[in-house]
Amino acid sequence: MGVLDGCSVLDLAILVQGPQAAATLHDMGASVIKIELPGMGDLGRVIPVSPDDPRSPYYEACNRGKRSVTLDLRTQGGKSALERFVADADVLIHNFVPGTMEAWGLSYEHLSAINPRLVYATGSSFGPVGDKAGREGADSTGQSEGGLMFASRIDGGPPIMNGAVIADHVGCQNMVTGILAALLHRQTTGRGQRVDVSLVGGMIYAQASEMTYTLLTGRNPERIDSGHAFVPTLLHTVEAADGWIHLLSGTGPGWPVFAELLDRPDLAGDERFLALMLSSDARAELVAIIDEVFPTRTLAEWEAVLTGAGVRYGLVRDYEAIVADEAMYDNGYLRRVEHPDGDRVVIGTPIRMSETPLEPGAVAPELGQHTEEVLLEHGYEWDDITALRDEGVFG
Repeated sequence: MGVLDGCSVLDLAILVQGPQAAATLHDMGASVIKIELPGMGDLGRVIPVSPDDPRSPYYEACNRGKRSVTLDLRTQGGKSALERFVADADVLIHNFVPGTMEAWGLSYEHLSAINPRLVYATGSSFGPVGDKAGREGADSTGQSEGGLMFASRIDGGPPIMNGAVIADHVGCQNMVTGILAALLHRQTTGRGQRVDVSLVGGMIYAQASEMTYTLLTGRNPERIDSGHAFVPTLLHTVEAADGWIHLLSGTGPGWPVFAELLDRPDLAGDERFLALMLSSDARAELVAIIDEVFPTRTLAEWEAVLTGAGVRYGLVRDYEAIVADEAMYDNGYLRRVEHPDGDRVVIGTPIRMSETPLEPGAVAPELGQHTEEVLLEHGYEWDDITALRDEGVFG
């Protein structure tokens, strides 16, 4: 039994931010109906693995376990169908450009009048108000305008876009948090509410410490090599003989042991490195020593000696290495599931709950796969469905 068993979610969203929020609610036990425009459906469907492989990582990752209904919400029949769905729903999610739902006559005010208990969650790029509110954006917009590209620069170099759609996924988790809070509030008031999140807002919140540096000092933090902009500990990524490793510690009280590992016992008593926080000159000298020594051993060799010495570190792993790590399955971060196309591995969940465990779905639906089924559940007769089809509601 999931914590959201009995909760009904309407997912009108596209790509990642909204769909992944709805998928998370599904994992918690909610029933999710995905409403897609006829023809192309969710834009995530048309971003393939490659030109020769039409499977979509975006769509597969963010829509497992949902039921798909095609409705052209620009038609009267499509709008009426959604209104009927809303009457029975707990949550509606979308991440259309602000103003789109209003233009279709499906504003929060209109839908909440139909169902005052509705939690109406919307994700945008820039937020619901301000001079940028109506602008269309994407994950990279959140990264750029939310400061992450700047924060990822090294030694004053050019901005760097993160290789994953991190702004979308942060926005997703903010949306889930807002929805859960609104559902909790509804238990005492009986009323739903509107929840707004944005990509830019999520990136600012995710960099709260770094942004606060600027608020306190009036200047931007400047990152040096692969470390943190204003945390003067080691934090260094270095190449070993057969891969990369990230060092989180080694200075401070544990420095004499680390100095031995670096074949520099002569520095074991050096006060500069016995301090946890390093001066810029001391850090530069230590990084040069590390860069010279680490290529002489393999990752496995460094793992053994660093673990034994109590030095914190992390291997820099690619996705293939993560998929091959059984600990990821033991923790539920990845799952082996049965699938109509054969057994496969899917993304699991980062959340473990002792009483109400999350259950990620295995299969993302085909476009419109459940249209008739869902319409019948909501009181439509077959003649009604035929009339909607003749109107072009299904494309």
